[in-house]
Amino acid sequence: MVAGKHQKRFVITGVGVVSPIGIGRDQFWNSLLVGASGIDRLTSLPYSDLPTNLAAEVKNFHPEEFVRHNKFLKTMSRDIQLGVAAASLAMKDSGLKDNGIAPDRLGVVFGAGRISTSPDDLSEAASSCVDEDDEFEMTRWGEGGMGKMFPLWLLKQLPNMAACHVSIEHNARGPNNTITSRESSALLALNEAIYTIQRGAADCMIVGACSSNVHPVDIAKLSLFELLAKGAEDPKSACRPFDFNRTGTVVGEGSAVFVVEDYEHARKRGAEIYAEVLGVGAGCDGNEEMNGGPGTGIVQAVKQSIRKAEIEPREIGHINAHGKSTLQDDLVEARAYHRLFNDDTIKIPVTALKSYFGNFDAGSGAVELAGSILALHYGKVPQTLNYCHPDPGCRLNVIHGEPHTMKAPVALSVNRTQIGQSVAALLRAM
Repeated sequence: MVAGKHQKRFVITGVGVVSPIGIGRDQFWNSLLVGASGIDRLTSLPYSDLPTNLAAEVKNFHPEEFVRHNKFLKTMSRDIQLGVAAASLAMKDSGLKDNGIAPDRLGVVFGAGRISTSPDDLSEAASSCVDEDDEFEMTRWGEGGMGKMFPLWLLKQLPNMAACHVSIEHNARGPNNTITSRESSALLALNEAIYTIQRGAADCMIVGACSSNVHPVDIAKLSLFELLAKGAEDPKSACRPFDFNRTGTVVGEGSAVFVVEDYEHARKRGAEIYAEVLGVGAGCDGNEEMNGGPGTGIVQAVKQSIRKAEIEPREIGHINAHGKSTLQDDLVEARAYHRLFNDDTIKIPVTALKSYFGNFDAGSGAVELAGSILALHYGKVPQTLNYCHPDPGCRLNVIHGEPHTMKAPVALSVNRTQIGQSVAALLRAM
């Protein structure tokens, strides 16, 4: 629920980003401004037996720099480390700790995806169960195999552990929740945070999402039901949302986290405000044949966010599209916008930030949201990379070539999962 005349207003006062195009708000934003892609050949693992050799990896990331107690790192997967680091950056950016807040008035809500275990975590235990004929003997697992596993191994795989570690790191004793809805998770977490503050359970919320699909198991699994771009001659041109020659999405990793609070609370403590959250809406395609076909979830989500925000569609300054860069997903999304705005060619400027850092489950929605928040803050909308041949089936006003000077201070950020779970958020510059 959002701000009307007699309702609370909700604002973003801290932004933390750990992404393939930069660690920290400034590095991330500068990369967007100059059109610097984070997609390249895989470097963190061998790719000769994988279905693609491309990924957007977070380089030069040292998690120990962002955690007070390094002993916790051994119970954090890569996904969780990225999320905890982004949360530390967001909290520092917000200045919230310097101003003081009661621990039970600070909560956490995080989006997370599936967290795959590393083969290294299980290799010693599995090897101990192989007999002299190289056959796996299940009876040996209980006899000695399990004892060779790290006792807290499971904690690295639980999606709720990102929110738990963030809570521990920042002594946030208020409401704590985790949303696991793939790419829609970050914006749904934002909505949950707003409701939490509105019902009086917290004054401030640490909100974000994290994930890493730069993993051999994830890449192999995703290739079975996602269209992944293959080894392009120029890896940086591999992800091409809404382009006629797009060949698939690219795996990646990253996290973005935001400090969300009631406007009056932020004003009283003298916080810098990046943007106001006007409304968040959600929808799902459900039974496609009965409910208008693919993309119905986007239509419902955007309509709901506009209704909550109490604005007119013409007030939207730019759309931060899901822009997955697959043939089907981009068409579904574009057609949803045509249904929404009753226009043969969408005039609202559209940017698709996955062209910079690929798609990585829950975390990509959060990093995209960071892009729009900073665009509102600085008055510039980043271009979409690799948009050279417009797809006549999409007919969108895709920003390309250079950043777009913002003409209206309202952003619409949209995410959708492959099965149609959709969410849209409207934000306004302040």
